[in-house]
Amino acid sequence: MSTRTPTSVPPDSPEPASAPAPATPTPDPALSFTARFRPLREPGVLRQDLLASLVVFLVALPLCVGVAVASGVPAELGLVTGIVGGLVVGCLPGSALQVSGPAAGLTVLVFEAVREFGLGMLGAIVLLTGLLQTVLGLLRCGRWFRAISVSVVQGMLAGIGLVLILGQLYGMAGAEQPRSGLGKLAGLPALLTDTLADPAALSAAALGLGTIALLVLWPKLPRAVRVVPAPLAAVALATATAALLRLDVANVSVQGLLHAVQPPGLGDLAALGSVAVLGTVLAFTLIASAESLFSAAAVDRMHDGPRTHYDRELVAQGVGNTLCGVLGALPMTAVIVRSSANVRAGARTPLSRIAHGGWLLLFVMLLPGALGIIPLAALAGVLIHAGFKLLPVREIVPLARAHRGEALVLVTTAVAILVTNMFEGVLIGLALAVAKTAWDTSQAQVEVRELTGGRVVVTLTGNATFLRLPRLLETLEALPKDRPIELDLTTAQHLDHACRTTLENWAIRHNDSGTEAVRMKTTPKAPPPGL
Repeated sequence: MSTRTPTSVPPDSPEPASAPAPATPTPDPALSFTARFRPLREPGVLRQDLLASLVVFLVALPLCVGVAVASGVPAELGLVTGIVGGLVVGCLPGSALQVSGPAAGLTVLVFEAVREFGLGMLGAIVLLTGLLQTVLGLLRCGRWFRAISVSVVQGMLAGIGLVLILGQLYGMAGAEQPRSGLGKLAGLPALLTDTLADPAALSAAALGLGTIALLVLWPKLPRAVRVVPAPLAAVALATATAALLRLDVANVSVQGLLHAVQPPGLGDLAALGSVAVLGTVLAFTLIASAESLFSAAAVDRMHDGPRTHYDRELVAQGVGNTLCGVLGALPMTAVIVRSSANVRAGARTPLSRIAHGGWLLLFVMLLPGALGIIPLAALAGVLIHAGFKLLPVREIVPLARAHRGEALVLVTTAVAILVTNMFEGVLIGLALAVAKTAWDTSQAQVEVRELTGGRVVVTLTGNATFLRLPRLLETLEALPKDRPIELDLTTAQHLDHACRTTLENWAIRHNDSGTEAVRMKTTPKAPPPGL
């Protein structure tokens, strides 16, 4: 076969007009500090915000303690993060009504970090996470976290929920949990056998199961009863039951606030240069930022007040995590449970979330010993219930019917987190989401027409990328080699380098010797500016 050079025929279509320059966004005056508190001048708003802050405090108290215990750190550190989330982040611009504090979504990652690097390194990791979040916010990267696939985020939360549930099943029975997610899953039969054989473990498990049952039934109780937040009611009832029946169960260990707060030392800060620690910092940053900004989007849909400024919210989260790192406390995110409780309680201004931090501070100062009577099994039950809420049980079936690929991304991300770890699982989910998007956008159609005289015209439309080359070449190589062929690429919206090079090589070699060379009709390159 002879080698030929394909001829190029420019199209006769005019050059498209240039798009108008995007308008510069104007600053939102509602984001100013005074504007956010202006509704307090209206009658009744101050009272309503203070009442809402009490509701948020009662919801946050058991969750802060439970997340800290599940993370393997002193209970006081969870309260420190809640206090910083209220008193510091609550004063900063970004979102007006969402509440920040320790989140169940980071429990698994914090537990792994503490076990691998030690409690002293936690503050250094959180400190660097906060600084990184602040820099990203100042560089206006907050909006880009909204571009993360919703399926990846849901899969991430589902994976966290699975690992959290499995881990707290061991905590509820007072047993030591295995390190890996698969180890936790494989150890469940032995956990059940050991629990049934140990009266103390059986009592603790019964207390935890009762806590879960109350949390499930609480929304169905009369409205007058539901004035008390469900987590607080469940923990209080479990504590009272354990005290009245004198159950032999483990309680929260109380060390005192000053003893629990341990700022990172110079050695801890120097260890931040290791690859393993930096990977953990990146995982903290990605997950905490994504969870906070997705929570902000959900909270914005719940009220009619000022919308969230995502870059400023990311800076606020970064400042809060930086301070938490200095204090050696847990990392924080914006949490949807406390935020939705704040909105439902009728909050109008950031005062409610600021005041809830003040209530947490007063509790730590005046009633620190109250933490020591809370059974660990009750907190484990609260977190198991929270873990189930992270599973998209109702959404997965409709999603699979409408978007099978998105459901596959969700399930794969969750399973990858369970099998590997948080960071690797999220990376696998992101890679799969990118691959799916590339496949979906690479839609190329080939139309073959025969003209009078035997000429064959092949028209390519859509986005032709290397992902579509096998099917595209299969169609082209089936064309006759003894007839004139014209390959029209002018209607292709996108043609990547690999695809263009492959088509040019096919055009050179396809036709037999003695037959007119394949003609390629392409879009000419735009002239340089000014010509």
